[in-house]
Amino acid sequence: MIFWKLFYTFCKIGIFNFGGGYAMIALIQNEVVEKQGWMTMAEFTDIVATSQVTPGPIGINVATYAGYTAVVNAGYDPFWGVAGAFLASFSVILLPFVLVLLISKYLLNHKDNPVIKTVMSVLKLTVIGLIAAAAVLLVNAETFGTYAESPLQFFLSIGLFAAAFIASLKWKVSPILLIVIAGVVGFLVYYF
Repeated sequence: MIFWKLFYTFCKIGIFNFGGGYAMIALIQNEVVEKQGWMTMAEFTDIVATSQVTPGPIGINVATYAGYTAVVNAGYDPFWGVAGAFLASFSVILLPFVLVLLISKYLLNHKDNPVIKTVMSVLKLTVIGLIAAAAVLLVNAETFGTYAESPLQFFLSIGLFAAAFIASLKWKVSPILLIVIAGVVGFLVYYF
């Protein structure tokens, strides 16, 4: 049954994720697109984009939308899709919540221990790798288009990506302003 698989899959993602929502994206994609086949890569890319503009933590938002999409794509009524969304969201936070409750006192009492410091520094590197994997995961034909299908979309996507990256890195431009500018440029190019 899909609900048991959702519960198991998102519990597994929640317990093995380190680094927050962006680090979780690659894990969710691997499970729901590659292993389970609950949705296409295009649907997953849309889910990530939608999750970035909705309020709340991106990892939980992605889990919510993925749970809904997986259940609806399995042929269930949208009502059961809402149940799938709730189950995926609950499952992804359940085990980390319990784990944090159990180990927080120990970590606070032993935060200066050399072994704990080493483990935390390794986890920081792991988080950087997971976030980089999520970024690379989103560089695909569904996001940027392909040169063969639409050269204009392809080069516009690459140009907007490069401009936003440089503007945020070099001039510290607000992400909200970058989203508005990219939206206006995209609208103008596609409208005319």
